[in-house]
Amino acid sequence: MTTPPFAAPTPAELAVVSAQLGRPARGVVGIAARCACGNPTVVATTPRLPDGTPFPTFYYLTHPAATAAMSTLEATQVMPELAALLADDEDIAAAYLAAHHAYLGDRAEFGEVPEIDGISAGGMPSRVKCLHALAGHALAAGPGVNPIGDAALARSAWSPAVCRCEEPGAALREAPDA
Repeated sequence: MTTPPFAAPTPAELAVVSAQLGRPARGVVGIAARCACGNPTVVATTPRLPDGTPFPTFYYLTHPAATAAMSTLEATQVMPELAALLADDEDIAAAYLAAHHAYLGDRAEFGEVPEIDGISAGGMPSRVKCLHALAGHALAAGPGVNPIGDAALARSAWSPAVCRCEEPGAALREAPDA
């Protein structure tokens, strides 16, 4: 199991996530990764949303600067390069398969949803489909768990070690009494 320990989100954290997303946060069970300043970066989301919709993306990237960085990588055709790693390197392919199983195990702790059984996120275990999901998993699980998510983060212009929450479009952390 790779699930980092996290507590249920506070109302203030949910307000920040909602501001980051530009819509109400849904089904959040915890903050799985944070910015250097403490703002949410990745949320853990229940596999079935409150309205009953199956939701396979357990680790959901919410930080505006991080999502923008992954969008930039996707727009600059980095995904085929990362996908080639799966075909060319057996060790990376094996680690990516293990990341898929770890992701499924983490999500299963919050319920089984038959409609998404065996489906993780980001194209795992055999494709590279969504760098947002893969980076979210890499941030939540920590370095060395998801090699493609790690590679995407390493190639991006964003880092969780540098706060960019005050950049345009980024949500600021709310005051503790908010």
